[in-house]
Amino acid sequence: MYSRKYADIIEQTVEKLSDYNSFKTICYQHHDGEPFPSEKVLHEIIELCRSLIFPGFFGRANVNSGTISYHIGVNIEHLIGLLSEQILAGLCFACDHTKDIKLDDRRKDAMNKTIVFIETLPELRKILATDVEAAYNGDPAAESFGEVIACYPAIRAICNYRIAHCLMELGVPLIPRMISEMAHSETGIDIHPAATIGSHFTIDHGTGVVIGATAIIGNHVKIYQGVTLGAKSFPLDEKGNPIKGIPRHPIIGDNVIIYSNATILGRITIGKDATIGGNIWVTEDVEPGTRIVQTKACK
Repeated sequence: MYSRKYADIIEQTVEKLSDYNSFKTICYQHHDGEPFPSEKVLHEIIELCRSLIFPGFFGRANVNSGTISYHIGVNIEHLIGLLSEQILAGLCFACDHTKDIKLDDRRKDAMNKTIVFIETLPELRKILATDVEAAYNGDPAAESFGEVIACYPAIRAICNYRIAHCLMELGVPLIPRMISEMAHSETGIDIHPAATIGSHFTIDHGTGVVIGATAIIGNHVKIYQGVTLGAKSFPLDEKGNPIKGIPRHPIIGDNVIIYSNATILGRITIGKDATIGGNIWVTEDVEPGTRIVQTKACK
């Protein structure tokens, strides 16, 4: 099939790619029978969650008061099956593979976490309804709540964030991060699932927004495209590696507005009712009620 020259090249390439030292740090090795997280299945899970939270806008469009219980029941049954398997995959991914693992115990844990998540869906709908309200009230171009739900990328990104945050609080590894990165790819909005965000949160336009893992955002906060809530620096350990898990992102108080392309870095506090103008670089605390804008250049 191949010439001798090509066959030799292919054989050498296979040998190099099979060398354990070349992939030992980047190859996932799991025990037989363990599921692996699936981005395709997670997309289906997100669509199911969206259809349960916003019935009629996602999933089947012919939902009405007479059929809603049936549709929700069917979707929840389907969601339980898919989500429990993906949570199990996340638990297996994060476990110590040098030890023997009882897959049945992991499966029970995954099902318990799935049922707790299902129980939180009414609360997720309630808080996401406040986000829809904030987007509608904050945008003169919005003509209805339905338009906001169907069209606004912020609602899709915030929906993914709130689902992922709930799973992260339940101790589910990996899966929350995959869900948040799916929203990042879909909308250009990057919200880490570990961030804490209050009610009535809205992002206008949204592209290029970054919200770090330890950020804390209060209620009734509005941010615009290009805003970064990031870390100013990374403390290093004795080996020169960044120390993980320490608070390093901003705290944003209630009723704060942050305009486009503002960059807010470090564990600083933006006080309630403050306004941060566009294209501003903020690395120090801002007092409540303060309005920060660019100074005008002298002519």
